Amino acid sequence: MTVSYAPIITSLLDNDLYKFTMLQAMLHQFPQTHGVYRFRCRNNKDAAYPLADIQKDLEQQLDSLCELRFLPDELEYLRSLRFIRSDFVDYLELFKLKRRFITVSTDDKGRLFIDIEGPMIQAMFFEVFVLAIVNELYFNALSNDSVIEEGQRRLDAKVALLHQYAEKQTQYGQDMPPFIVADFGTRRRFSRRWQAHVVETLHKAEPKIVGGTSNVYLAKQLGMTPIGTMAHEFMQAFQALDVRLRDSQKAALEAWVHEYRGDLGIALTDVVGMDAFLRDFDLYFAKLFDGLRHDSGDPYIWGDKAIAHYEKLKIDPKTKILTFSDGLDLEKAWELHQYFKGRIRTSFGIGTNLTNDMGITPINIVLKLVECNGQPVAKLSDSPGKTMINNDTYLAYLRQVFEVDEPE
Repeated sequence: MTVSYAPIITSLLDNDLYKFTMLQAMLHQFPQTHGVYRFRCRNNKDAAYPLADIQKDLEQQLDSLCELRFLPDELEYLRSLRFIRSDFVDYLELFKLKRRFITVSTDDKGRLFIDIEGPMIQAMFFEVFVLAIVNELYFNALSNDSVIEEGQRRLDAKVALLHQYAEKQTQYGQDMPPFIVADFGTRRRFSRRWQAHVVETLHKAEPKIVGGTSNVYLAKQLGMTPIGTMAHEFMQAFQALDVRLRDSQKAALEAWVHEYRGDLGIALTDVVGMDAFLRDFDLYFAKLFDGLRHDSGDPYIWGDKAIAHYEKLKIDPKTKILTFSDGLDLEKAWELHQYFKGRIRTSFGIGTNLTNDMGITPINIVLKLVECNGQPVAKLSDSPGKTMINNDTYLAYLRQVFEVDEPE
């Protein structure tokens, strides 16, 4: 097999932690679940050239990806994480992605299509790898010395900003809750090497602020904390599993609690919208989970709703944490931190702005679960444009069941 240049993915550990945690739960509880994933670029018109141009290289990179296996030291690292079970690591020792489950095509408009269909214990593990490969192939053609220099200039500015925030933390002492930022940028990074450079630089600059990364490989290499719990696909899958649709969120949360029993206690709220989520997030779940993750909609309104919900349930919000992860940069994260300080703990996951801030317009690419066990599934995002499904009838039904209004 020949590739245009070296394989982009060289380790199966070069993936987000929540892919491992969701895969473990699916393997243990729903191993026969079948999934269909679809790729989409949300801003095709902003691309510097048609994504169809990378098809040949993408095919070769996928061939290379599907040859990888976990190495012994990688398996040992996974065993060291207390929430990863030994039988799951035994499964990963035998694991290999199957090329037949993923296909690539293009159309006469220059658009790129990627379809993944197969057992979810295989299919769900492709996503981050595929998005990272597409991104790096795309930006490889645009990269030059001036781009790297601009990226470094922007990274230096981020380091200076972190030093400012650390100084403010010191000045306020115990009155200022910790400002915690994690790298969430694997899926939309400029390149694998650039992400490693960015994360190592920021972590060395202010390890008390940037102490975690969603990328398991980097967490292992840099001695950082791997960060992540669940993604939308886990919650969505329950729309097609053996529960009433109206009970799908509660079933997903219950399955998570059953699997992790107190670990990884951050629940994702925007699969059918925050209001519908809170109707299901009763005292039982509010006590069991450590906090909530924001990924769409106005973060200030969302956070105020979360605090009000905890107070309604007679839970002190200061004992809980809100994790924000939607389109952030360091400045936005700090502003949110300041807004909520003294009311509830916060943490922040920053993606594109950390790992792909090079002065070039990023491509907004996603790879989403659209079918499960032969049935459509969807998320009703709190942000317009994030809903992804081709079945309007099911979407209308989902809105009706969860009492979610059509967006204006």
